[in-house]
Amino acid sequence: MDAIEPHWVSLLWFAAFATVGTIAFLNLAGMFPLSLRPASARSNAATLLLAGNGLLLSALLVGTALYGYAELRWSSLIVATGLVVLFAPGLFEIWPSSLRDGWRGLSMLVGVQILALAALAMVAGRFWANMS
Repeated sequence: MDAIEPHWVSLLWFAAFATVGTIAFLNLAGMFPLSLRPASARSNAATLLLAGNGLLLSALLVGTALYGYAELRWSSLIVATGLVVLFAPGLFEIWPSSLRDGWRGLSMLVGVQILALAALAMVAGRFWANMS
């Protein structure tokens, strides 16, 4: 494995963070335009959850991209990203529609993204410390 990617543990972490980001993106993309979102996600609280999810998703995607750029070979980065984008929609489709289309799914997604950002901070902490 070292001949393909010397930092294969970083590759696994990158794939996990990218998968969470892709699934979160798919969930949020289904909520726009705001006038056409599902009835269970039309409240003001759901709108705040959408905004919070958008901010968390932005931070997760930027952090994941920086982590992948710093730790992986370009070829590994491209292949892993392609595989995640190819197979993550299948994971999204097996979710029950009550979690995909409502405020419960949005609130769960906030928790998942916070956990992913915390794990990313732990894993990439030494990289981020060296950036300054």
